[in-house]
Amino acid sequence: MCRAPAPRLRSGYTSGMSSAFPPQRLRALVLGTLIVLLHWLVLGWLTAGTQGIALPGREGEAAITLAQLLPPAPFETQVAEPVPPPAPKLMQPPLPDFVLLPTITVTEDVVGEPVRPGPPAQATTLPAEPAPAPQVAAAAEPAPAEPDPGPAPIVHTVRRYKVDVPPPAELSYKVARTDADGTTWSGQALLSWKRNDQAYRMRFEAGIKIVFARVNLAVLTSEGHLGNTGLAPVKMTEKRRGRSLTATHFDWPGNKLTFSASEGNYALQPGAQDKATVPLQLAAIARGDQAQLSGDIDIFVGEERWGAVYTFKVVGPEEIDTPLGRLQTVRITRPPKPGSYKSRLDIWLSPAHGWLPVQIRSSEANGAVTTQTANDIAMTQPGF
Repeated sequence: MCRAPAPRLRSGYTSGMSSAFPPQRLRALVLGTLIVLLHWLVLGWLTAGTQGIALPGREGEAAITLAQLLPPAPFETQVAEPVPPPAPKLMQPPLPDFVLLPTITVTEDVVGEPVRPGPPAQATTLPAEPAPAPQVAAAAEPAPAEPDPGPAPIVHTVRRYKVDVPPPAELSYKVARTDADGTTWSGQALLSWKRNDQAYRMRFEAGIKIVFARVNLAVLTSEGHLGNTGLAPVKMTEKRRGRSLTATHFDWPGNKLTFSASEGNYALQPGAQDKATVPLQLAAIARGDQAQLSGDIDIFVGEERWGAVYTFKVVGPEEIDTPLGRLQTVRITRPPKPGSYKSRLDIWLSPAHGWLPVQIRSSEANGAVTTQTANDIAMTQPGF
């Protein structure tokens, strides 16, 4: 038995398209679309250049790009970026040339003859020559012999030096102290050094840190003139914690050194200093002529109650570690002198910083030691 063929069903979309586009028009539309697509591919092939447009590859092969097929453009060659050179390392400026000191020997003063201390001699009027005595008999008794005056007193003479006073500056120091019982303290000291062509002013203060506070232990001030012997103090004051203010007066016209804390007085000597100006006077001597750093350097110093000659000895060149770096210095020391002073004083002068003192150490007879080391030096302009 034969079945009749099932009727063919058309969807609404297909039937609608067939009715809207007759077969002739449909073929023309498809053909036009293919032509446009081929034109677009050819245009893309010609204009792609190195744009890397992907073309379909065979199955199992990677896609090939036009950038791989066409030769590279002459000016599109990729050049590796140059590697910048490493930044130069900052180098510390070299210190000025420093000639080693000669062997320490006592040399004669080439600046001037030693000057004896004491007030200038007063002009006196010689008495008139007495009339000759009348003739006496030969049997007259002989005149008594004059008493022996004894040995002549020893007079200490001080060398005179060529000087060049250092320029003005502000210095700060780190202070480290160890007491005789081993107790340690830390603090800070400040040195303000001001000058012009004729005069100077300076202030030195030192203190310690207690918890979060700073307590000044000593404040010294000095003011005076500048001359051919260096610093010439006129007045120095000293104020220590728990003590009254003292003053030391230098009367140069009257050639006298006096004190507010005692009745003593001394005759001034050329180049006399006070306690505050000693390091700067040593710097002036070194700047005047480095060859003078030989033998003993004697400086008459007025303290708060008396005067004494400080005898310094040149130890020689020495490198020290400081917060400013490792510095080449010249060390000068004042050892204890029996009958005069019992403490030892060491001063380190830095040629690279105008011969200013970059370290000061005081070693007391009881074993206490205080060291002040510079951690900042700022050169300033002349004037007050």
